[in-house]
Amino acid sequence: MIIEERDYRIKPGKIQKFVETYEEAELPMQKELLGEFLGYFTSEIGELNHDVALWRYEGLDDRLQRREKMVADERWHRYLDMVVELIDVQNTLILRPTRFSPVQ
Repeated sequence: MIIEERDYRIKPGKIQKFVETYEEAELPMQKELLGEFLGYFTSEIGELNHDVALWRYEGLDDRLQRREKMVADERWHRYLDMVVELIDVQNTLILRPTRFSPVQ
């Protein structure tokens, strides 16, 4: 099992628009096509304008297959057109739980 952390730094003043657009235009499709949705967060302290989504997959092959389906979906491309100008930087981490992690 792996967890994907997708971390976006959004342009100042645009975080609310990004979150609303994600919730309405992208999240329903991702819940349909991707792994298990674990959570969605925005930063309150520290570096602001951060948005983080967490997704659980069975492994890297599972993630690859699911994301390929999403990228082939026209809804994904319409969503990208809506948010590309709002994003400053994107980072993606693949996390593996340790043997003592409560999430397995």
